Amino acid sequence: MADEQSRPPFNKPSLIPAGFDWPSLVSKDGAELDTHYRKILEALAKEKGTLGLIFRKSQSKIQDPAKLKRLVDLINGEVWIGLDIDVKGEIYEGLLEKNAEDVKSGAGQYFTPRPLIRAIVDVMLPGPGMTIYDPACGTGGFLLIAYDYVSRNFVLDKDQKRFLRSKTFGGKDIVDSVARLCVMNLYLHGIGGDNGSLVDVGDSLVSDPGGRYDLVLTNPPFGRKSSITIMNGEDDASGKEALVYERPDFSATTSNKQLNFLQHVKTILKINGRAAIVLPDNVLFEAGAGETIRRKFLYECDLHTLLRLPTGIFYKPGVKANVLFFDKKPAREKPWTEKLWIYDFRTNTHFTLKGNPLRFDDLKDFVKCYNPSNIHERQESERFRAFSFEELVKRDKVNLDIFWLKDEGIEDPNLLPDPEILTQRATENLETAVEHFNAIYEELIRQKANRDSP
Repeated sequence: MADEQSRPPFNKPSLIPAGFDWPSLVSKDGAELDTHYRKILEALAKEKGTLGLIFRKSQSKIQDPAKLKRLVDLINGEVWIGLDIDVKGEIYEGLLEKNAEDVKSGAGQYFTPRPLIRAIVDVMLPGPGMTIYDPACGTGGFLLIAYDYVSRNFVLDKDQKRFLRSKTFGGKDIVDSVARLCVMNLYLHGIGGDNGSLVDVGDSLVSDPGGRYDLVLTNPPFGRKSSITIMNGEDDASGKEALVYERPDFSATTSNKQLNFLQHVKTILKINGRAAIVLPDNVLFEAGAGETIRRKFLYECDLHTLLRLPTGIFYKPGVKANVLFFDKKPAREKPWTEKLWIYDFRTNTHFTLKGNPLRFDDLKDFVKCYNPSNIHERQESERFRAFSFEELVKRDKVNLDIFWLKDEGIEDPNLLPDPEILTQRATENLETAVEHFNAIYEELIRQKANRDSP
């Protein structure tokens, strides 16, 4: 593609250094081709910006020079610039989803269901001139769908289009290969480009990056533990001294990754910035640091909406997750959260990845109830209820794991669901039991440390 753009009628300067470009590859054969291809990968990996990130740590897996030559000839026979950006992007997204479906690859953990992302983006209302960030960007789903939303819903002038492509989006991921997938995904959709990469590789939780954003949309990786405890200046109750992050911007110390991501997202939002973050159930009820963080959020942010997600929509089985929507607010004595609206999309809904996958139509009622044009004019429904600040803080440990619908499957034991759903439920129950026991264990450790301290 870079080579095609350097020729008429485009005549754009190539991003690829001379001698490591496409023509240098096409002109070679046999062992010489194999050697030169490896040199290209090594050289491009040292480049800065998008190019360097795409080729970072790349290596050839093609052992037969004849097969490499055949592949080069096949690629050379196509006109890649002629393919519409949307088509190239859709092809790549399709490949990512196909790869996520392969259980053995483990790629599913980096892939958030696109119908869910679309619903989240639809209620978050991204617009021209906003800055949008994902601190656990995976393959870039949130960034791409937000880009598509702004492109479709606004008539943009030249400057707005340039800002959308090069300055609106940013992301970070701790996994090298996943960040590469994300950068390539953005590039094939026409986002980013010549002036450095929009995506960084690294651990978002290490420190406050300094940047502040209008919107943060993210689905941090599942799993409760971090190999490193995040400190906010307090002593670590476990007594560990090594591998500790100092985060004075955090209100509580915990090794729970999702709780730390929640605190991190609050830090990187602008005042009156808005966030949507996918988090597992334990964030809603975990004691100790979890209670401290939830209480702080109710006071310091407008935690206005919680979407209880159904099981069977993520590639990791048994996950019970939610989406928390909140606005960061300036300091004041009065709590900012007046009502938390909860939409129960979990009770009596059954999804599976293949037999009954999640579709956007399934989330249309949530989008309607959310009422993104004015969240202060909402109506309660069977699945959508409001809970006042006073009700929330009176709950034991400020537990936000609230539900009210009856499970129809429990009401009639003669109506057994499909074996796939039964197996899924058993996995969910075991996962939930482990989460609760872990929470109890951590609380006991914390209490013991408090008793032993002088």
